[in-house]
Amino acid sequence: MLITTTESISNHKVIETYGIVRGSSVRARNIGKDILAIFRMIAGGEVSEYSKLLNESRDQALQRMVDSATKLNANAIISTRIVTSTVASGAAEILCYGTAVKIELEN
Repeated sequence: MLITTTESISNHKVIETYGIVRGSSVRARNIGKDILAIFRMIAGGEVSEYSKLLNESRDQALQRMVDSATKLNANAIISTRIVTSTVASGAAEILCYGTAVKIELEN
């Protein structure tokens, strides 16, 4: 599955448009990781516990979007966007969405 943030793909043409596909993941913080994160915030630097949590959430949301596009027989997703929002104290949603399409190489 080809995924792009652009509306078109070089050397390809869209031959069918299936519509919007999306995938999301909501994750909550873990008390054990929060304790480690607090120490990192005091010392400064990247809070790797939260970075890992958000990366896992992003990967899961992207995979869910791809699964939705695959069910429609799409072979690409164009105009992909990723947004994050807080849904509760200590919980965040990662939402991926784009347009599922069928593409082919241009002659």
